[in-house]
Amino acid sequence: MRIRFLYILSFLGLTFTAIHQGVAQDKIVSVNDEALLKVRPARLLSEYGLFSDLGAQIPTEGILPYDLQVSLFTDYAHKYRFVYVPSGKTASYDETEVLKFPVGSVLIKTFAYPADFRKPDQNIRLIETRLLIHQEKGWNAWAYVWNDDQSDAVLKVAGKRLDIDWIDTSGNLRQIEYKVPNKNQCKGCHTLDKAFTPIGPKARNLNKDYAYRGGVENQLIEWTKQGVLESLPPIENVQHIPPIENENSDLNSRARAYLDINCAHCHRLRGPASTSGLFLTYGEKDPVHWGYKKRPVAAGRGSGGLSFDIDPGRPENSILHFRMHSEDPGIMMPETGRTIVHKEGLRLIHEWIEKLE
Repeated sequence: MRIRFLYILSFLGLTFTAIHQGVAQDKIVSVNDEALLKVRPARLLSEYGLFSDLGAQIPTEGILPYDLQVSLFTDYAHKYRFVYVPSGKTASYDETEVLKFPVGSVLIKTFAYPADFRKPDQNIRLIETRLLIHQEKGWNAWAYVWNDDQSDAVLKVAGKRLDIDWIDTSGNLRQIEYKVPNKNQCKGCHTLDKAFTPIGPKARNLNKDYAYRGGVENQLIEWTKQGVLESLPPIENVQHIPPIENENSDLNSRARAYLDINCAHCHRLRGPASTSGLFLTYGEKDPVHWGYKKRPVAAGRGSGGLSFDIDPGRPENSILHFRMHSEDPGIMMPETGRTIVHKEGLRLIHEWIEKLE
């Protein structure tokens, strides 16, 4: 029941304050800043004090929930996101890159599945909670896997594989082998200039409304009000990306936004896949760099024998489409984070390439 309630609140976008004050008054928990800054990670998620109620995902006071306009696809997992910035410190606005978070900050993301996606607020199973902690020597990532009774999550440095099944929105049984990433797999995506870095919380992806307890507010404005963010320019001057589901929005913008969050953490200048010459950041201006009639750097299985990353007007002849369509670990892209095809994302990219001239 508590998970159900959490999901409803999360869906409605209510803040931790609403949840905490309205539901969980029985326990006062504070963030364990000392544990967060230790080089050696805690064995249990509960040791950090990030949640006043772990199982219900009710965050401790001082931790804000947030959402992304476009999120990375992870086998249809639901995600609950929270941010913690230590008292007296603030994150700084950045026009194009991830916000600059101070030491001691934590980005928290819990992955979960409802038993039946037609009843998304019922029978939620928490799978793992990933922490990105900004420590003195840089960002560090730890994955915690939830125990069977959903009372706590245990550190898994080497990753883990879990059998997950659910009923999809069409009533079909879906079964996957969910992969909790190990430390090196985390680094495979979270690297910029050879340094570990977050991916999602860029201003353009946070620039959206959220239903807080006091009413709907833009997340960046709310973060500024809460003292979490500084140097925010007038919100009308902050870049904004459209949700990919909104078919009334510009197709090119939606497709580029999808590639930005799902691919550009590697495929960008200074990223792990920079040698490919394929740069998929939202602001990339050169069509050849984002794949338009661009020949691949290397042939082989990954190219599928095709000639161009994007063959305008012909999605089936485009390597980008080919790799998104594959579930072969030696071919598919992204390499980690999914085991099945994101049909909605593939459909978007298919339509985009099809209409390119």
